[in-house]
Amino acid sequence: MERNEMLKKVEVAMPSERFKHTLGVEKAAVELAEHYHMDVEKARITALLHDYAKYYPDEEAKKIIENEHYDPRLLAFHRSLWHAPVGAYLAETEFGISDNEILEAIRVHTTGSASMSDFDKLIYLADYIEPGRTFPGVYKARRLAVKSLDAAMLFALSSTITHLIKKQQSVFPDTLDAYNYFVNLNLEGDYQ
Repeated sequence: MERNEMLKKVEVAMPSERFKHTLGVEKAAVELAEHYHMDVEKARITALLHDYAKYYPDEEAKKIIENEHYDPRLLAFHRSLWHAPVGAYLAETEFGISDNEILEAIRVHTTGSASMSDFDKLIYLADYIEPGRTFPGVYKARRLAVKSLDAAMLFALSSTITHLIKKQQSVFPDTLDAYNYFVNLNLEGDYQ
């Protein structure tokens, strides 16, 4: 599917502010892919589709999670996590994406995982640092993202978990597993 055709379909699936965010993620993903010598076109496609299911109806999302035998724990957590695995499913079924690297990066872009590929990290971080983000710490995250994907992941996960704890919200187990994985890499020198 051509980029313009994909853009039109993505744009009608979300509010204008979320579409603006999606374009920002595309920009960040392309920049990181160029920096780390990864497939730029693959990064572009993944970024454009990463939030495609963000506003998908809850009941339909639940059915997909159940019918596709996705992690049932998702249903016990906030619906904001559902769009990642549902988005991977829709990328495959509605856009014809068969590249497992793209599908996996979409699937883990909200929770992370302890077995993330560099491409998964790139998409997770592009979503975290896109130009429209203004939260405290985003500038540090942007600096780390071009220095070390692992250090940037540790920072992003740590910040996300801290934010969730401050709001007294639960943390999905995969996110904790990802955090523990990156902590155990002993990144002290890079994590600055």
